[in-house]
Order: sequence, then structure tokens, then C-alpha cells
Amino acid sequence: MEKKKQQLCILGSTGSIGTQALDVVRQHPDRYEVYCLTANNSVEKLARQAREFKPAAVVIANEAHYEALQELLRDEPIKVYAGKEALEQIVSAEPIDMVLAAMVGFSGLVPTIKAIESHKKICLANKETLVVAGELICRLAKENHVPILPVDSEHSAIFQSIVGDADNEIEKILLTCSGGPFRLFTQAQLESVTAADALKHPTWDMGAKITIDSASLMNKGFEVMEAKWLFGVPAERIEVLIHPQSIVHSAVQFADGAVKAQLGMPDMRLPIQYAFSFPERLHLEGERLDLVKQQRLEFFEPDRNKFKCLALAYEAIDKGGNMPCILNAANEIVNAAFRDNRCSFLGMADVIERTMQQATFDKSPDLDVYLQTDAEARAIAQGLIPS
Repeated sequence: MEKKKQQLCILGSTGSIGTQALDVVRQHPDRYEVYCLTANNSVEKLARQAREFKPAAVVIANEAHYEALQELLRDEPIKVYAGKEALEQIVSAEPIDMVLAAMVGFSGLVPTIKAIESHKKICLANKETLVVAGELICRLAKENHVPILPVDSEHSAIFQSIVGDADNEIEKILLTCSGGPFRLFTQAQLESVTAADALKHPTWDMGAKITIDSASLMNKGFEVMEAKWLFGVPAERIEVLIHPQSIVHSAVQFADGAVKAQLGMPDMRLPIQYAFSFPERLHLEGERLDLVKQQRLEFFEPDRNKFKCLALAYEAIDKGGNMPCILNAANEIVNAAFRDNRCSFLGMADVIERTMQQATFDKSPDLDVYLQTDAEARAIAQGLIPS
């Protein structure tokens, strides 16, 4: 009996994760069908994707691009929507089976919540959703009986390592990262690095925002928070390891001392496809890992003094409440400022730390508090960046 095709909504289809997800769909047209594609500003790319995959609808978040998108798709029977409200509404469409949350930053929070409330399977690539509101998201997922499948390579690796061991005690999680382009830089060298330097990631091809976060190790701090909520393991039992080869994507150490890891080439299509197909493993075209050729696998402790953003992330986790939301908002501001040459690499951590000290702390936030906190922290961080 032929299986019904899974209807997919991709929030952020023109970004790195979204485009690789569409490659997975290309490889398995018998399994997956695109119901909706969304983007923020990339009108022409979104239109090209829509022409290829023929979704029922597309959404451009920036309303200024609505007419341009309409014009580009005028000869296609595709519904065109625009604006944040349209994003929040489209995820509730009845035919959708799963939502790939691949939007960048805080903007992915509310659409993901709406998808959970509409009982859609969530394939989560937007880590900021759990960074900002992990407790709320986990509670909503439980109440609505919605699975959240991790798409980040590290969290997918952890998930793959605990399949079949879900009831066994996790002693600690070993969360790996490449260390980024500045792993071997001295503090003095970091004072003069540029955004162009930071965007040269040694192993992964990602969007600009996450590549900068990887260079500062803030991304790894976010992933500690994400792992805490996804797997119920406290932050003090999540150990970050620098692994320059990016072959061991992460590992789990159990109570008996056994360590299970997932290894593979640095290819985001694998964790994307695994989230789509779980518990099945489907064929995926791509380079295979050759351990004989690889030979060397190295692991180092990160320097939290040199990479202060990682230390600030652990501080935010320890504080709890809306502090991770404050951290994330300030980071989004300084990340953009660094890319625009308005803030130095080391200055990013300084602005984030001062924002954490100045923003209003709330120990028990709800969604309204998160929204207020995000706006307040952004304004504070923006004011701390030299004009």
C-alpha cells in the first residue's frame, strides 16, 4: 500500500537549512511534498523555489516585498501571503503534517508555538526558540502531544545516541564543536579580527548569523541550553568539547561509563532527513565517512576566558527565568553590529554582559514577558554600541 506523502511547511526556506531540506525533498519525492515555503526578504529565491516545488502557499515576512512576490508568481496557482501574522497562521493549515522551524533568531518563536498548538510535528532548527522559552515550549509540546525532533547536527547526534536507551540514566552529554576559525588565536589577535575573518568557518557552510555565533562560541552556549530542554539534562552535566574535525557530532555518556556517539561527514542534510523520517533511515546521496582516511580525531576544552560568550551563556542558564532571552536579544544586536563593522569581536561579549546586568529580570516569565524582554534587551544593547 502506497504511503501518503508528508506535507511539509518550511519556515525559512531560502536559508542554509531550508535549501538543504529542499534537497532532501528532491531525493524523496515519493515521501515528502511541500505545502508552504516562507522567507523574510529573499523574494527571487523564494519565487524560484515555489516554481520548482509548487507549494499551495508562500509567505514573505517582510510585507514590503508582497507585490514583487505576487508579480513573480502571477502565472502560478500559488497563494501568496505577507507579514508576521500570515506566518503565524499558515502553520495551522490543516494539510500540514510537519513544520521545519528554520527561521533565524527570536522571530521563529511565535510561529513555532502556533505550530505546536496546531499539533504539527516540529523539526527544530531554530535553537533560539528553546534558548528563549525552553520551559514554555516543552510544556506546550507535552500538553499538545507534539514531538520535537532536533535538526541541529549536535542535538540530532545526541538524539540518535539515546534511541533505544531513553530509560537509561545519562551521566553527561558531550557536546562537540569545531572551535570556529579563531580556535588557535590569542586574545591579542582576537582584538583585530573582522566579520570577513569570522565568516570563514573551517568545516560548515552556514548562514552569516550562525557562522558569527560559531566563531564567538555563543552558538555552543545556545546549544547547551537547547540540549538541557530537549533531553532533560542539567547544564552542569553538558560538557562542551572542541573537535576541529567535525566528525563526532556529539556523544552521550551513560551511568555505566559507556559512551555512544554519532559520526559522519559534516552534512546538514543527514540530521534534517533523520528528523523528517524518524524512526526510519532513508538513503541519502552524499560523501561517506572513511575512518582510515580520517585517522585523527582531536578533542580540547574550550577557553571560556578567551571566548567569553560561552561563559555568559552558562551564566544565563544558571540565572534562569528570562535571562537566556536577554542574552539572545543582546546577541542578535551585537552579531548584526559586528557584521556591519559597528562592534568589535571582543566587544560583542562586553555589550551582552552589560545588557544582562541592566535588563529587567523575571524569574517566572510567560510569553508576554518574553516579548517585552526581547524588546527591552535589544534597546539596551543597541544603546551600548558606539554610534
